[in-house]
Amino acid sequence: MNHKFSRRKFLRNSLLGTGAMTLGFPALNVNAKEHKIRVGVVTSLSGANRFGGNLTRRGYDLWAEEINKLGGIEIEGKRYPVEMFYGDAQSRPASGADAAERLIIQDEVDVLFGPYTSGVTLAVQPISQKYRVPMISGSAESPNVWLAKPAFNFGMIPAVDLTTDKSMVVLAENLGDRAKTASVIGVDEPFSKETAEGFRKGVEESGLDLLSYELFPANSDLSAIVSKLKSSNPDIVAVGGHEDIFINFVSTAKALNYKPKALIMHYGVTSAAFINETGPESNGILGVSVWTEGLPYKDELFGTASDYSELSFSRWGTRPDYTEAACSASGLVLQDAARRLGKAPPWDQGTRAELAKAIEDTDIETFYGPVGFAKEGSHYHNNTKPVPAVVQIKSGDVVPVAPENASKGELVYPIPGTS
Repeated sequence: MNHKFSRRKFLRNSLLGTGAMTLGFPALNVNAKEHKIRVGVVTSLSGANRFGGNLTRRGYDLWAEEINKLGGIEIEGKRYPVEMFYGDAQSRPASGADAAERLIIQDEVDVLFGPYTSGVTLAVQPISQKYRVPMISGSAESPNVWLAKPAFNFGMIPAVDLTTDKSMVVLAENLGDRAKTASVIGVDEPFSKETAEGFRKGVEESGLDLLSYELFPANSDLSAIVSKLKSSNPDIVAVGGHEDIFINFVSTAKALNYKPKALIMHYGVTSAAFINETGPESNGILGVSVWTEGLPYKDELFGTASDYSELSFSRWGTRPDYTEAACSASGLVLQDAARRLGKAPPWDQGTRAELAKAIEDTDIETFYGPVGFAKEGSHYHNNTKPVPAVVQIKSGDVVPVAPENASKGELVYPIPGTS
């Protein structure tokens, strides 16, 4: 599919068919002769991480569609349409770096929206820096991304070391004396490893007895690992990985007739792809989320968190998870920074550096929650404001169950039918 052609066609139709006043925004002068704001998206549209890659695309696209219904991003009283360009990272860091360079050199994009995985983000980050093109990353969660102190990259989701350890402590507090032991496994790659390390840190902080900690290659046969867990039978099993690993773990455990008393994973559990692939076996599985549709956040473009969920569902046919939401909120960050920058596109290198500074100074409230990027420390340019919640899948629905002030239902433990 020619994404560039289809996006141009969509934007043309959107601008001709939808007036700004229908959504309650003031009508602004749309100058069709002015340069569009060209946004390049590097994400995994094929390969092992294609499910998550397409989630990021949906989030980014939904923002572009909504802002273009108003005529585009407002700068100094005029609106400039957004045109989206895509580069397939193919779930490989090197391919992601190549795709980013093509988007910058051939498509002359003004800004980048970042990849699905942290591994690809780490490969794209130097390209963004080299060409001085700001990148807003709606998905990357590895703390290694921010340890590098990237001048031109900004992350929407708090790094996993800020979320997984806290979520494990919250889970242990909720379970009390019912849970005394835990085991942690994870894939030996940047995001998954840091996720597993965060879970391990949370186990130690909560006073649980850590029975085992094991990292494994992404293409591993999980039978031996699951067999060891079945033998030791910890009260909590935590898995660090992406949704393909989670799906593999659940199917392998089922084949070996093993169901942990509590199974907590991180990103991917809340995605429709995971729930659809695992079916009834997903019931009772726990996850970590920094956003749900029940949170009391809102903004002018998307409305409330619940409004955003309904909009996304009507557009794509499934409920959005926090990564999809963070990717849509990436666009809100761009439009806010461009407004404050006050300079019409096209943007040369010097102006893009000014745009990066405007993004760095972001301080906004959105349907996704608060957004503000750290300007120092080990989480440089990471949005550390969102607070994580423990969620549980119940009959296909993702329900916040802890902490108490975010809970929408009771945490079920042990999972029905446990070994």
